[in-house]
Amino acid sequence: MNDRRKSLFVPEKIDALRPFSAPLLAWYGANARRLPWRVLPTPYRVWVSEIMLQQTRVEAVVPYYERFLAALPDLPALARAPEDRLLKLWEGLGYYSRVRNMQKAAQAVVLAGGTNLPGSYEALRALPGIGPYTAGAVASIAFGIPVPAVDGNVLRVLARLLACREDIALPQVKRAFEQAAAALLLRECPGDFNQAMMELGATVCLPNAAPRCADCPVRAFCAAARAGNAPDYPYKSPKKPRVVEERTVFVVVAEHTVLLRRRAGKGLLAGMWELPNLAGWLSAEETGAVLAGWGMPEAETRALGDGKHIFSHIEWRMKGLLALPHACPPVEDGVWANAADLAERYALPSAFRPYARLLLELLARDGM
Repeated sequence: MNDRRKSLFVPEKIDALRPFSAPLLAWYGANARRLPWRVLPTPYRVWVSEIMLQQTRVEAVVPYYERFLAALPDLPALARAPEDRLLKLWEGLGYYSRVRNMQKAAQAVVLAGGTNLPGSYEALRALPGIGPYTAGAVASIAFGIPVPAVDGNVLRVLARLLACREDIALPQVKRAFEQAAAALLLRECPGDFNQAMMELGATVCLPNAAPRCADCPVRAFCAAARAGNAPDYPYKSPKKPRVVEERTVFVVVAEHTVLLRRRAGKGLLAGMWELPNLAGWLSAEETGAVLAGWGMPEAETRALGDGKHIFSHIEWRMKGLLALPHACPPVEDGVWANAADLAERYALPSAFRPYARLLLELLARDGM
């Protein structure tokens, strides 16, 4: 451990920060956004919001959250929901493992005879898909348990307050910040304190070169603001470059239906329905062979536009191909879905969004 890491937890440095909680909470009380999960912060509602907010902006989450809660208002309803219905409710949010783990957690609670999430940090952590941050958020906000909740926003606020240049991508550095957050936590109102820290990071202590230091209620306590270099914090080592994959995406339309295929149960987009696609940008000869293998040798084809989708570690560069067979032959792991099926039953990953609007137009046309 180098000297900079040691200095982060010098007791005097933490003690000097403690008074910042008063202006922070006063600011939060006056400026907190009115969000649906804050109006009625039950354990289930808080949990759903925290899972949805992972990798997704607040503004985008609100309509999904309201739709999800209307369909699955409590934990038992989530536990018994059919998977296709569950994925359809999540459609557009991406990272579908999140909602699958939510259902696994709900089923574990119901199997143990419960109807709501357990009221302890340790029991929350034992459930599928609930890590230290989510457990801390639910425990503090919904149950009033004095535990920290350190997400990316809170990491950024603490890194600037303490002018810490350690690499936040390292697990030991994240744990160090969690310890700092625990030391600063107000035990009498842990939920408000944690939410105030998150709100500050989300709306004022913004990432990169955009912090609004002049509007910050705790700038007097901020070492980075005093030095005039808040945009330099936090430090995070660069990620490995994404792997680029070329894909050919087939939009196969016949008799007012489109061919969907279910992906394998493991790996990227596990178990999701998709537009059939293959690795590489296929030649006309290769395309013909693929369609013949699907029982569509006579299908008329034409090129569609290009598309791109970025996953966390992979980038797809796609070329679309419209295929118009004369009938709907059975295809292994496939299903022919009409427009109503797409709207109500089958969730298409957002990777295929470039082709979704065109697809709906095609299904609505006479003779397709």
